[in-house]
Amino acid sequence: MPRPYDAMPQQILAVFLVLALLITTLTLLRKKGLASLNFSLPRRSNGTKQMQQVDRIVLTAHHSLHLVRVRDRMILIGVSPSGCNAVESFPAES
Repeated sequence: MPRPYDAMPQQILAVFLVLALLITTLTLLRKKGLASLNFSLPRRSNGTKQMQQVDRIVLTAHHSLHLVRVRDRMILIGVSPSGCNAVESFPAES
């Protein structure tokens, strides 16, 4: 009866071979310009931010208020361990 550890070196070798093949393929594709490792989110074409954090006030260790500008609106958000709530929304001043 074969022991369960007899197949372990073959499985480890197979995993390393697959990883080596993936790394080699990715390296070749990157050299040809067909692949890239860009993990950042794409930006909008006009370059302006649609949302930005204006200010933050820490009330306690687990509670805070955040003032966020979304396009032409200001939103006051309360953050607590139970979640986030929009406290107030008003037009942003230019």
